[in-house]
Amino acid sequence: MLHVPEHIQSVWEKFDKFPMETLTKIWVHLQEGGGRQREVTEMREHREQYGIAGNCFDLSLWLLDEFKQAGIPAYPIGHHLGSEHAHIAVIALDDKGGRYLCDLGDQWLNPLPIDAVYDGRRLKGHFPAAEIQFEQRGEELEVQYYRPNGKASKQTFELKPIEINKCLQAADQSQRLIKPQPLFECRIPYNQDKAHWEFYNWESFLSTWEGLIDEPVSKDIDQWVEKLYYYSGYDKGMLQTSLKAYDKLTEN
Repeated sequence: MLHVPEHIQSVWEKFDKFPMETLTKIWVHLQEGGGRQREVTEMREHREQYGIAGNCFDLSLWLLDEFKQAGIPAYPIGHHLGSEHAHIAVIALDDKGGRYLCDLGDQWLNPLPIDAVYDGRRLKGHFPAAEIQFEQRGEELEVQYYRPNGKASKQTFELKPIEINKCLQAADQSQRLIKPQPLFECRIPYNQDKAHWEFYNWESFLSTWEGLIDEPVSKDIDQWVEKLYYYSGYDKGMLQTSLKAYDKLTEN
C-alpha cells in the first residue's frame, strides 16, 4: 500500500464501518414522497438513531464535510452525473498539493495517492480482494483491478473538480432515482484481512483473496433483514421497510 498522510487517513478511517447501499435511499424516498439528498447533519442524526449510512453521494458529501472540519482541502469528482450510472468520489489534498482518491462509494480500503511514482507495479491494500494498477492521463485516472481468480477489470475516474452546486443537484437527482434492485456493499474482516460482501438483487457473495464465494439465493425478507443486520447493525425496522419496498418494485 502506498503511503497516505496520517491526517487524511484518520478522517478516512471514521468511515471504516460505513456500508454503501441504496436501502437508505428508498427509506428516505418513502418518507419524503419522492426522495431527496439529505443534509450532512441529518445523515449524522440518522446514523445515530438507525445506524444507517447511504449511497455514494451520501458518503462523499459526508466525507467532504469531515475533511472540511479537519482543515483538509478536498473536492468532489465523478462521472455520468444526472444519469442512472452516476458515481461520485472525493479527492483530498495533502500539504504539498498531492492528491488522494477517496472512494467510499466503491468501498475502497484506503485512499489512493494518485500522484505517487509506483513504476507500474500492482498494489495491494487499497481495494478489497484485488490488486490494482493505475495510470493517470491528464484529467483521467484509469484503474485496473486484478482479482485472485484471474479476472481483470478497469474503471476510469474523471479527476476534474465538480462545482459544489452541480454536485448537489446531481446528488438530489440520484436520490430520486430508484432502481428495482436493492444494493448493499460493505468491507468485513476475513482471515486476518478484509473482504468485500455484496448483496444485489436478492443475491449475495463474498469477494476474498481465495476467490469469489457465492451464498445461497433467497427471497425471504426476514432472512435478509437478519443477514444485513449482522453485517451492518442497521435498524431492523428500517431494513424491513426498505426491503419490502424493493420487493414490491420487483413484483411490478
